Amino acid sequence: MIIKFLKTKKEAKLPRYAHTGDAGLDLFSIEDKILNPQEKYVFNTGIAGQIPEKFVGLIWERSGLATRDGLISLGGVIDSGYRGEIGVGLWNLSKKKVKINQGDRIAQLLIQPIINIQVKESIKLAESKRGQKGFGSTGRK
Repeated sequence: MIIKFLKTKKEAKLPRYAHTGDAGLDLFSIEDKILNPQEKYVFNTGIAGQIPEKFVGLIWERSGLATRDGLISLGGVIDSGYRGEIGVGLWNLSKKKVKINQGDRIAQLLIQPIINIQVKESIKLAESKRGQKGFGSTGRK
């Protein structure tokens, strides 16, 4: 599959895989910014994309930034009809300042097929073994 990307800013880097077989394409910041503890910010990437119909772009955090620096991504659904600049919302959950430099990898973009469903209201759902057991219902181990 080929997906077209447009640089909306000259300093932008096109998304790319770090390694053969990776699931996510790296997304890069085009700006310098210090994220203070608990601060949220939407970074500009300087790119726009043309995601094919029946596919979606999902923005996920990079595991190193999440585990090492406490940065997680905020939202990140890019619909096939969207042609604007891709922004990456990051939230600094740590207790330290985190510096992002222009050109840094800040998130990853996964391209996934989507299935559109028909919604049907029901007065009852089928029984299941799990039932309504939710958060924490399988224990801590």
